[in-house]
Amino acid sequence: MKIVILEPLSIRPSQLQRYVDELQQLGHSVVHYPDRPNDTPTILSRVQDADVVVLTNLPFPKEVISQCASLKMISVAFTGVDHIDLDACKERNVVVCNAAGYSTYSVVELTFGLIFSLLRNILLCDHNIRMGRTRCGLIGNELHGKTLGVIGTGAIGSQVCQIATAFGCKVIAYSRTEKADLQQLGVQYVALNEMLQKSDIVSLHLPLNSETKGLLDLHSFQMMKKTALLINCARGPIVNTKDLLRALDLKLIAGAGLDVFDQEPPLDSSSPLFQAENLVVTPHVAFATHEAFENRAQIVFENILQWLNDTPINQV
Repeated sequence: MKIVILEPLSIRPSQLQRYVDELQQLGHSVVHYPDRPNDTPTILSRVQDADVVVLTNLPFPKEVISQCASLKMISVAFTGVDHIDLDACKERNVVVCNAAGYSTYSVVELTFGLIFSLLRNILLCDHNIRMGRTRCGLIGNELHGKTLGVIGTGAIGSQVCQIATAFGCKVIAYSRTEKADLQQLGVQYVALNEMLQKSDIVSLHLPLNSETKGLLDLHSFQMMKKTALLINCARGPIVNTKDLLRALDLKLIAGAGLDVFDQEPPLDSSSPLFQAENLVVTPHVAFATHEAFENRAQIVFENILQWLNDTPINQV
């Protein structure tokens, strides 16, 4: 089999070599590229004769898949797979496996980082002290005692619920599947509208699909408390961005923390997002820690090895 690692996996060279050596010892050829391709022709030139492709969140459309005659398996170094044409893979009987769970702790921690940044005005505090100013006008709010609403209680959402209870929050949740262990912790599952109305902070932790795209819109923000905060470390299009900006402008909600957007960063410097008040943004970095990347690589190559043994895991 020819295995192509389409882009860097952000791990130590020695760690990558260990995985490459293991596959080569099994008789497979491995090609890995040190840079990320930025156009379809370059992607095609790298993967056209590959049996297995490893990639992160690069778009992998039907246009590419249909021209890869040997392609049998894609090991995605990412949790979400909405950047891959799964229908085209199904037509070609290409197995797709993801790395679900590799960055759970990383995403959870940035979620709370955004929450604290908004509650305690951390960016403005940093700016003021550098400008020789005081805390005047920067009195913050505690997380303790707040109602945290979690939309989606998969692995990441569940961890957010558990940590929030440790901070002394009341936690309510909306999810397709209710978890008994969270309910035992005191998490209460409610309807979406009720969660929006009661929450001081709403945090999104669900995949992007046809059902969740645009889940939160102007009507949603109109139901929320004027003091409420929105946190999105899931997928940008789950939130209607224009409606969010309007909600912030009209002060329908108090603020938002976003790690994801309608497109992958970099964002245009003229983006209306940068004009919004009380908005903290990070460049889709929630998943990006050294520990998460090492864990991700282990899952990615284990996916390949298991598939080679006809016992695929993490198949989507």
